Amino acid sequence: MKLVVVEEGTRSTLEFDQSVIRIGRAIDNDIRLSGPLSSRHHCRIEVSGTKARLIDLGSANGTQLNDERTDQGELQVGDVIGVGGARLHVDEVSKKPTRAGETQRLGEDIGEQGLETMHGGLKREHSSLRVYAQITHALVQETDLSALLRQIVDAAVQLVGGERGFLLLDTQRLKKNPREWKVRVARAFDQSDIPIPASRLSMGIAERVVETGRPLLSVDAGRDDRFSGMASVEDLKLRSVMCLPIGTDEEVEGLLYVDNRLQKGAFTEDDLDLAELLSDQATIAIKNARLVSELRERNERLVQSTEQIRSLNDQLGMKVRDRDHELSVVRRELDRERGRYDYGSIVGASDEMKRVFHELDRIVETELPVLIHGESGTGKELIARAIHFNGARRDRPFVAENCAALPDTLLESVLFGHTRGAFTGADRAKKGLIEQATTGTLFLDEIGDMSTEMQKKLLRVLQEGEVRPLGSNQTTKVDVRLLAASHQDLEELVKAGKFREDLFYRINVLTLRLPPLRERREDIPLLAEALIGRAAREANRQALHLPHEVQAALAAYDWPGNVRELENEMRRVLLLSDDVVRLENLSPNVLLRSAHGGPPTPTPVIVGDLRAAVVRFERQAIQGALDRKEGNKSQAAKELGISRFALQRKLEKYGVGRDMEDEEQEPAEEEAAGSERA
Repeated sequence: MKLVVVEEGTRSTLEFDQSVIRIGRAIDNDIRLSGPLSSRHHCRIEVSGTKARLIDLGSANGTQLNDERTDQGELQVGDVIGVGGARLHVDEVSKKPTRAGETQRLGEDIGEQGLETMHGGLKREHSSLRVYAQITHALVQETDLSALLRQIVDAAVQLVGGERGFLLLDTQRLKKNPREWKVRVARAFDQSDIPIPASRLSMGIAERVVETGRPLLSVDAGRDDRFSGMASVEDLKLRSVMCLPIGTDEEVEGLLYVDNRLQKGAFTEDDLDLAELLSDQATIAIKNARLVSELRERNERLVQSTEQIRSLNDQLGMKVRDRDHELSVVRRELDRERGRYDYGSIVGASDEMKRVFHELDRIVETELPVLIHGESGTGKELIARAIHFNGARRDRPFVAENCAALPDTLLESVLFGHTRGAFTGADRAKKGLIEQATTGTLFLDEIGDMSTEMQKKLLRVLQEGEVRPLGSNQTTKVDVRLLAASHQDLEELVKAGKFREDLFYRINVLTLRLPPLRERREDIPLLAEALIGRAAREANRQALHLPHEVQAALAAYDWPGNVRELENEMRRVLLLSDDVVRLENLSPNVLLRSAHGGPPTPTPVIVGDLRAAVVRFERQAIQGALDRKEGNKSQAAKELGISRFALQRKLEKYGVGRDMEDEEQEPAEEEAAGSERA
């Protein structure tokens, strides 16, 4: 008789050849159920020839046949027996057995029954081998370890006709430490995952296989003396169990566990042999999958390492190039005499900057107020910081504020501070910048834009050395060195009555004038190299080299915005350039060489002989360079971009210093005579 048993989501097909089939929760039943609604001895099926009869054994919850409660009834194919929470479907009732000596007529029944009787074992073996071959092919194709383990369990359940399958692996790779074995895969016969797998199998049986290193088969685990005393066997109501080691003879790497809780004798020795073959294939497949996984990880690490090395090389190359640019700037600056102090943050090697550095040397050594005058963008705050951080107060605070950026009401609160409730929004007291800068340096930029009322209050602080916060009647002693700066001529503002004369004399003790870029054009290439290098570092890009023609175009421009305008131009050039800076990357106003935003300088018109015009232009350029460098030939040659020897030859050739008109004709005549001789 063939029955399909469905209980707790599991489905099992069972076949019986005995005349009585006992059903219930007790261990001696042929079909052992686990549901709490089933009695220990619930019912039985009596098979007689081609007929079967269901008989209830006085169960507490009764037995149902086709959803109707019954004490007994005839069974037909397709009937459904309800026992507690389980359902038993009648799939086949035994046919009438053949009598001894009876000869059957050859016909259609021979193919269906006779051949099955004669060759049933051979057909089953052939089918099993076909399934085994398919499974082996699938295992060879799979290289992902997680998917491979699921395939192994599903294959084992399919191959031996099990109800559930489990695969355990030793996470610590310890041969005889079963406590480290953990369930990696738990699958039902329908290839679904089993929840909470660790509580659904007998770890005692698994430990037994680990200890012996040999496969284990039990046709009825509940009555098997080897498992007496194992609580897990009784609790799980195990019947047919098969457990095999996965690995080599020297080391067990995993366990393959298959069971059938509803039927005893579900597995045979032939099934165990097939499962062992599968275990051997699984060992090879797992080892290959692990090797592939290790190779993939190594390859990923190698790719990551290669990317890191490439990134580090790029960063190192950028740093080396940046350092080369910095060293180039430093070398060119060291060619000129600098001051005694460290002004490394200030780029410049011209005569004007040499004057600034020498004046800074004298200013740094004093505690007197300093007035720094210079156009917008000439670096007045940079000079103020150089004065502070090279002076005696270098370890004390440096506080800076732009007076033109704040209205009077706010500037007064910022400079002098305020108490809580001094004005609307003053929810707490706050120290002013003057008090914060005490014992240090206070730098007030664009002091010429301060109102006369604020000038009067600042003068009182400088005269009395104390500050009174807004809303307070108490004063606080302060000791600050004042550095002031303005792009306006404060002396003219005093004459116009826009700046207090007494405050002017208070802050104008030492004066330092910063030259605009147009007065130190030889510093423009140095500044441009330094600024484009800084912009590249901030943008995490490679520093770009400025070709000679680009440097010449930058040096020819007047830069009304001075260093600040040049810095913005270098940021723009870095953004627009690829690997090389070209003239077309510069701003149109720089290319047109406009002066303070005016119209471009007109191109000279050449009239007459070309050679004579070239001679006149070259003589004028040489004479202009000498005039600007006060006759210093080395500096003039450097500005013209030629060597001193070449300049000397041209001076001798053109006779610079004699009457200009006479000298213009002689070289032209010499050139003409040379042309005729040629």
